[in-house]
Amino acid sequence: MQTNFTSEQLKDKEKKSSEEIIRKCVHCGMCNATCPTYNILGDELDGPRGRIYLIKDMLEQNKPANEKITKHIDRCLSCYSCMTTCPSGVNYMHLIDHGRNHIEKTYKRPLLDRLMRNILSFVLPNPDIFKIMVLLTRIIKPFSFIFPKFLKNSLELMPSYLPRKTLKNKKIYSSTNKKTVARVALLTGCVQRVISPEINESTIRLLNRHNVEVIVLPEIKCCGSLNHHLGKKNLAHSSFSNNINLWYDEYLKNGLDAIISNTSGCGTTLKDYGFIFRNNKDLKKKAKKISELSKDITEYINESLDLKFKKEEKKYKIAYHSPCSMQHGQKVHDQPISLIKQTGNEVFNIPDGHICCGSAGTYNILQQKIAKVLLKEKINNIKKIAPDFISTGNIGCMTQISSGTEIPIVHTVEVIDWLTGGPKPYKLKNL
Repeated sequence: MQTNFTSEQLKDKEKKSSEEIIRKCVHCGMCNATCPTYNILGDELDGPRGRIYLIKDMLEQNKPANEKITKHIDRCLSCYSCMTTCPSGVNYMHLIDHGRNHIEKTYKRPLLDRLMRNILSFVLPNPDIFKIMVLLTRIIKPFSFIFPKFLKNSLELMPSYLPRKTLKNKKIYSSTNKKTVARVALLTGCVQRVISPEINESTIRLLNRHNVEVIVLPEIKCCGSLNHHLGKKNLAHSSFSNNINLWYDEYLKNGLDAIISNTSGCGTTLKDYGFIFRNNKDLKKKAKKISELSKDITEYINESLDLKFKKEEKKYKIAYHSPCSMQHGQKVHDQPISLIKQTGNEVFNIPDGHICCGSAGTYNILQQKIAKVLLKEKINNIKKIAPDFISTGNIGCMTQISSGTEIPIVHTVEVIDWLTGGPKPYKLKNL
């Protein structure tokens, strides 16, 4: 794609980077074939190619975003399916992030839109505040029929109860045996640690049982991706730099073999820290190292652990949902499927599994109509398999899919933990 940035504009390193991405686009349109929003809405501006033109025009012309541009950029799920499809290697992820930052900087959203986005930005990355919101939601849910549809739908996504933790909060979880073969840091996730603590507990049990020491730094609350995708650059970078400095200090002082994420959206962002801070002289080296150390839990297990699976009398039919941020963002797809297959159970890819379920961070709150269409399509495809349960690697997908089906859904690490000696996930107790 031809660009017309001036030499003066290209002195800006962010614009220079985006210009290089845009120039890789050859207008082929293959991205539209796998773009969920283009397939639903049929509008060129709701596909990756159209959004690239919108961002190019804003940046080249140095013009502020307007309502039309914002609408089409906001509709992007950041599922990155287009990046898997693209034959030219266009890094749409970095370009859409730049576009969102530009919108947030130059466009004043309507009051209610600003209010909702600010609430999400404040509540979701703060586990203690989110916990209070869950409790308040339980009180007001019986009266949700009096609320506007938008708020009523948002309340439905909130959990009706909070599971009890079975592990005490600690900084260091030592391996079960005295022999420690590795030392890893675990990102426990801001929302996940509140609504599904069993995911972190399964991760810690599994790693400890295989002689891996797990470090949880209490000062790390959120990976920063939520604010990053809302275009709130300053808030996101505050989280990024905090995490980078803390983990890097731990790496230097005590050593880390990996930084583990069991939430694929977070993992995609951790692996991008190096790019985000590539021009920051103070954090460039540290960020690069943190990204190099970052692994999805299934990626790490597949590479580093020698699993011993126990025999279960009953065999299960399992549908594997591959989160967009994992299969398209991190290019981690085969590893979790391989691990589940090693348990001796039947594992099936969901038809059209490359298409998003509609969760996408805060998307199912901010873009409810599109998210509901995607959820319905996902549930219909899951029903074609008729599984005993669903396995996936992202809390957002778990929340979204469970809102549309009674079929139990659990995290992949819960399955692996259970079938290597841990407890059976409570969601599967009736199977």
